[in-house]
Amino acid sequence: MKEQHSIPVSKVARAGRFAGAGVKVGANYVKYFAKKMVNPDTQRSSLDQANANDIYNALSSLKGSALKMAQMLASDQHLLPAEYVNAFRPSQHKAPPLSGPLIVQVFKKSMGMAPTQLFDSFNPTAVNAASIGQVHKAQKNGLELAVKIQYPGIADAISSDLQLVKPFAVRLLNVKENEVRPYFDEVESKLKEEADYQQELKGAERIIQGCSDLEGICFPRYYPEWSSDRILTMDWLNGMPLVEWAQTEQPQELRNQVGQALWDFYDRQMHRLRFVHADPHPGNFMVMPDGRLGVVDFGCTKEVPEDFYAAYFAMLNPENMYNDMVMAETLKGLTILMEDSQPEEIRFFIESFRALSGLLRRPFDADSFDFGDEQYFKDINALGEALSKNPNSTKFGGARGSKHILFVNRAYFGLFNTLHLIKAKVNTGIPSSVFSAALGA
Repeated sequence: MKEQHSIPVSKVARAGRFAGAGVKVGANYVKYFAKKMVNPDTQRSSLDQANANDIYNALSSLKGSALKMAQMLASDQHLLPAEYVNAFRPSQHKAPPLSGPLIVQVFKKSMGMAPTQLFDSFNPTAVNAASIGQVHKAQKNGLELAVKIQYPGIADAISSDLQLVKPFAVRLLNVKENEVRPYFDEVESKLKEEADYQQELKGAERIIQGCSDLEGICFPRYYPEWSSDRILTMDWLNGMPLVEWAQTEQPQELRNQVGQALWDFYDRQMHRLRFVHADPHPGNFMVMPDGRLGVVDFGCTKEVPEDFYAAYFAMLNPENMYNDMVMAETLKGLTILMEDSQPEEIRFFIESFRALSGLLRRPFDADSFDFGDEQYFKDINALGEALSKNPNSTKFGGARGSKHILFVNRAYFGLFNTLHLIKAKVNTGIPSSVFSAALGA
């Protein structure tokens, strides 16, 4: 893969790159409609493909929070047209890497020495590259190591990048800027945590300590003495990236085994630790030669407050779902409804979240669930489309809900989409006590 020899770090340079992508997208529309006039059978997919490629090229050159957005979108195979998902998917572990000399400069600035002075050997060519940093292989004292090195200027550009994106999000979601501020603050906070590798190390150790006894899963050992806020050193896990493994011929039994390990991993984090790996895209996992699931990135983690946990799972309790009074109180606890919400508004959100909750809890309704079931994900898409076309969505629009919903939903839907990617059937049974929580109980 062609290496990148520079990265825009100033606000002006990054804003210019965003604007340049917008100009190319506009030109693509002009070309598309010109072709459509000549040939009415011209497919929309050609426009989507051109736009997806131009947007991804711009984001991949910027790295950081800009590329992280592409990574998040690629994790949901049902949110965007396939052309975008396929174009953005390399952001998960095969984005264009920075050149060896540039990355060595970053290492020296952070660690006070060159990689070859610290390690017995260091490969200046990246093994893989993602949104925040790239991974290099090294050796020391007989250990095979993975060294994650952050791109220069990424941490400092997070706030300005989000300011560039915010106007697009406001228009897309049809909300007021002050309504989305808490959610952007939450995203910004998480991205800044992800850009602090010392924070990632602490989160990794916390989750590993709480999940190390789970079967079918393995974790690297981290080395704080060879790490910093921009450098993270861990054991090298010699497996196949999950996104690649999923595309190979694998027996269903092994797919189920890997999927079960992933499900159990999230089950433990959510229901015991109340602290979750909130970025379950395939690029953060690999399958080891013995079939175990390896977890190789803990950049994005989320603390789940007890009151939010109780309200979230109370909403999924089937006894609560069909009790209007309890549903209204639960939705108020999640700040989706307010104390002054009017009857028509209350009815719309109760019915909407009853449908959403029914879909979200469907995998829990039986002892096992087949995430390879295409119909389930078609139902999710159909409901989303129906709600978006409902005039009440505009009438009662605006940003709603606890800020904690963002990353908890990201964890669950990312988990569901990853299990769908590997076509796994897993045992999903959760004790009824999980759903028995109710506000005020």
